[in-house]
Amino acid sequence: FLAGIFHLKVPESSHVGSAIGRIRAVDPDFGKNAEIEYNIVPGDGGNLFDITTDEITQEGVIKLKKPLDFETKKAYTFKVEASNLHLDHRFHSVGPFKDTATVKINVLDMDEPPVFSKPLYTMEVYEDTPVGTIIGAVTAQDLDAGSSSVRYFIDWKNDMDSYFTIDANEGTIATNELLDRESTAQYNFSIIASKVSNPLLTSKVNVIINVLDVNEFPPEISVPYETSVCENAKPGQVIQTVTAADKDLSPAGQRFSFRLSPEASNKPNFTVHDYRNNTAGIETRRNGYSRRQQELYFLPVVIEDSSYPVQSSTNTMTIRVCRCDSDGTILSCNVEAIFLPVGLSTGALIAILLCIVILLVIVVLYVALRRQKKKDTLMTSKEDIRDNVIHYDDEGGGEEDTQAFDIGALRNPKVIEDNKMRRDIKPDTLRFPRQRPPVEDNTDIRDFINQRLQENDVDPTAPPYDSLATYAYEGNGSVAESLSSIESLTTEADQDYDYLSDWGPRFKILADMFGEEESYNPDKVT
Repeated sequence: FLAGIFHLKVPESSHVGSAIGRIRAVDPDFGKNAEIEYNIVPGDGGNLFDITTDEITQEGVIKLKKPLDFETKKAYTFKVEASNLHLDHRFHSVGPFKDTATVKINVLDMDEPPVFSKPLYTMEVYEDTPVGTIIGAVTAQDLDAGSSSVRYFIDWKNDMDSYFTIDANEGTIATNELLDRESTAQYNFSIIASKVSNPLLTSKVNVIINVLDVNEFPPEISVPYETSVCENAKPGQVIQTVTAADKDLSPAGQRFSFRLSPEASNKPNFTVHDYRNNTAGIETRRNGYSRRQQELYFLPVVIEDSSYPVQSSTNTMTIRVCRCDSDGTILSCNVEAIFLPVGLSTGALIAILLCIVILLVIVVLYVALRRQKKKDTLMTSKEDIRDNVIHYDDEGGGEEDTQAFDIGALRNPKVIEDNKMRRDIKPDTLRFPRQRPPVEDNTDIRDFINQRLQENDVDPTAPPYDSLATYAYEGNGSVAESLSSIESLTTEADQDYDYLSDWGPRFKILADMFGEEESYNPDKVT
């Protein structure tokens, strides 16, 4: 048996799943037959609640199935049915063994915190946005009947939250510092809303702010910047497919467009075909090209991106004309073609350059040797004055006569000279060196030379220092015999030179010089 009506008061702040009331049915049976089962009869408001049986007390426990809201609905009414869990078939005719009761629930209005319009807020802002720029707003309301005003503030947890500020009354969020995407790409913080009438009632919501990359750099052509075209190319032939590269962090769906610059649009050489998939093709517009006429072409290509703000750049591609076979295989693209009209090959140019380098080296070496020689001459003339005297007054046996005179005797009179044989004449007999009187330390150089001169004049075997004696030797078998004075007598007066007159006009002057002293008159010599 159930009582007729049960009245319950439930606060709207009750949690889902919590017990909000109990009802009890009276059953005089005992034991197993006293077990009761409770069910909510479908009807008004029954879908917000649930009922279970307390196995110990056999009471019906009413639980909250969905949250309550006083502002939405203030009261609920539904019926609950109680029945025996175990029925005895012998007493079916006596039945029914169940009863119903009405349950009325009144929802109590509670002072609740503000409610945000979204469970999560996501915002976006470009880097380098000026400080104080509003980037978004959050909204919270007091749903109570009194409808109190709401105040907003940031839940400070770390220094990253200081990059933004929020208007306490409006809930608008603005930048507080300059943002750099390369430093921090995303910010995550919480906003708290409280009621003015009861600041202790607060609610919190998360805010995520994504920093967008500003399009700072224009796109550029990916390498290579240089391509080639065959001399036998046909119109419409694709010679190079180009792509674009952007130093910015390109967003998803970034698009690049390609076109010719305005100054190159009217030239009939090449064109750019945009494939609209971030690539483009360089196509020919002429039937054949000539390296002799023009070896290089410069094609300005404009590339533009789709980011904000839009950036574009002009990239110049270098197109080189090459010699190819019939299949389009490149055979030659070097600079040799430039010199072909004048008949010079690469090998000839290298040979010419090599010759020029060798000539320059020879000139440098020659100049260096001249300077060194001049320097040595000056040093020699300044260091030894006597060397100058001997150098100009020596009348030895010619430039090849290296043993005719020992210059050391003039420099150091104490040096004892060894007699050395002349190599420019052939002496008849060998002579041994004669002992010469020692020279005193203070002997005059002139006296020393005169003494040596007198000794050699009276010595018939001494090699003469006259260059005439060196070069006048006729050798064996000469008809005129030797003109040298090696075998001459001690004085010229003992010799007979009359035979010179028999030699003809060519020897007349010589015969007059060595003839009778009275017959020679120098004034008559012409």
